Amino acid sequence: MPDREFDLVLFGATGFTGGLTAEYLARHAPAGTRGALAGRSRAKLEQVRDRLAAIDPRLQRLSLVEADVTDAAAMADLARRTRVLITTVGPYLEHGEPLVRACAEAGTDYVDLTGEPEFVDTMYLRYHAAAVASGARIVHACGFDSVPHDLGVMFTVQQLREGVPLSVRGMVRSNAMPSGGTFASFLDQVSRGRQMRHAGADRRAAEPRPAGRKVRTAARRPHFDKEIGYWLVPLPTIDPFVVKRSAAALDRYGPDFTYAHYAAVKRLPTVVGGIATVGAVAAAAQVPPLRRVLKRRLPQGEGPSEERRERSYFSVRFVGEGGGRTVHTEVRGGDPGYTETAKMLAESALCLAYDDNPATAGMVTTAQAMGPHLLDRLVRAGLRFEVTGPGGST
Repeated sequence: MPDREFDLVLFGATGFTGGLTAEYLARHAPAGTRGALAGRSRAKLEQVRDRLAAIDPRLQRLSLVEADVTDAAAMADLARRTRVLITTVGPYLEHGEPLVRACAEAGTDYVDLTGEPEFVDTMYLRYHAAAVASGARIVHACGFDSVPHDLGVMFTVQQLREGVPLSVRGMVRSNAMPSGGTFASFLDQVSRGRQMRHAGADRRAAEPRPAGRKVRTAARRPHFDKEIGYWLVPLPTIDPFVVKRSAAALDRYGPDFTYAHYAAVKRLPTVVGGIATVGAVAAAAQVPPLRRVLKRRLPQGEGPSEERRERSYFSVRFVGEGGGRTVHTEVRGGDPGYTETAKMLAESALCLAYDDNPATAGMVTTAQAMGPHLLDRLVRAGLRFEVTGPGGST
């Protein structure tokens, strides 16, 4: 890539998660990083810059770029000016395409926080070929959706034998509240079930399959897992799709790979109540006025207090099997929806900007594009990737 004006541009820093991402970068980006904040309102961008200058006074000179996502020319110009573009502006199905298109055409690396399968599949169909041609790495789902799951499965696979059929099941626990953006995306997705299924089917028809290998997802219905002592409930998230694409791209996952993705719940009444609640919310989301009411209950751009976030945690436990071996691993961190998501997004962008990653281009996953380099960054940043049971090594 020819030298550009900026190393990193953060689009959406005036939002809650965008602001946390900006603050993380202010503390952890390497000295000499050429960064900028971008968004519609210069006044709001100046307020964010003032907060960052309290962390590092040199950031009072941080560049600001006024740009509206509805202005295609402005998005193209923004993409041409930076090596890596970070966006926290969602729902991505509504606001994300202009930046993806601009980065794919300009050869600019791109990271976002989307957990929206329809958006990801549609972007693949429209812009994967352009990104391959330009050399851009378009990496979706660089927050809690889906970094701990994608890299956690990669870490688990590394503990098992090569060249044999492998199966992994992931089990998520957390006490955190979802972000407003995640909730809004969920409501939009369940209201567009038909469109989401069609986008997924179109992508499967267009995307090459791994030669001589099998890759699948196969979660069971809700059941009690005696091995770990929890009720397991299939999670309707983007995470298993991301893991499946990493497994299809990387031979290390073996000749026949299966992944199952669950929420882990201790008590049966909680399982029943959770299923009923999700069903009720999904039904309400089909009615536009009710969907708008639900979105107002957890607004985008707002989040919990620092004290509430400090009490939050997540844990994703994995059980990997293959070649006569079983291994238990775990990925742990703090508040998943905000604090750790901002960290994961920022470290993903820094990894693309500065690390010696594999040669990839197009729509790629975190495991495919950055793999061990991003895992190492996250461990240094405080996330824990550990072997907790027999069969592997820490």
